Amino acid sequence: MEELLIELIKTYGYIILFLWCMLEGEMALIMGGILSHTGNMNVGLAVFIAGLGGFAGDQLYFYIGRYNKKYINKKLRSQRRKFAIAHLLMKKYGSPIIFIQRYLYGLRTILPMSIGLTRYSAKKFAIINLFSAWAWAAITIIPAYFLGEHILDILGMAKEHWYYALPVVAAFLAVVVYAFKKFENNILNNRKIIREKHLKETNGV
Repeated sequence: MEELLIELIKTYGYIILFLWCMLEGEMALIMGGILSHTGNMNVGLAVFIAGLGGFAGDQLYFYIGRYNKKYINKKLRSQRRKFAIAHLLMKKYGSPIIFIQRYLYGLRTILPMSIGLTRYSAKKFAIINLFSAWAWAAITIIPAYFLGEHILDILGMAKEHWYYALPVVAAFLAVVVYAFKKFENNILNNRKIIREKHLKETNGV
């Protein structure tokens, strides 16, 4: 099974990289960097293709937000909190949030959809999104390309000693989830404080 997967990646590497970056990203970028290190991909082309994949994925979510109101209404019922956070981030930071949306765990699909719901220029979103996608791809693929041998050694050790690797990965993911939950709570708490302050000022308290 592992040999088949490796063969598929070698044969259809750029197609897999594009589609994988549309759906998710970081693992695909690391894969692109490692395959570039081993000579199975060209590092420049890998960055270009991965960036296009990330760009295409966010464009898709943006246009879902703009034109598929039925899907958005359904999504709002289950993801109301995240849509509220996305709206607050866009309101506070404006266009720069498009550039960093890929690094915000749990909001990567919500943010483009939330922006699509507004009157934000589709052309402007596409331009910023494209360059941010290429920057995102380069930031991960190029270091993975230069550190490929070390990454392969770590993966080999993790495969051999999986019983140690699994708890480490689980702990890392738990820290990431906790950090972003705290980030989201801070945003909502700040909004609550601002609202309470505004109400007091309005009521003359």
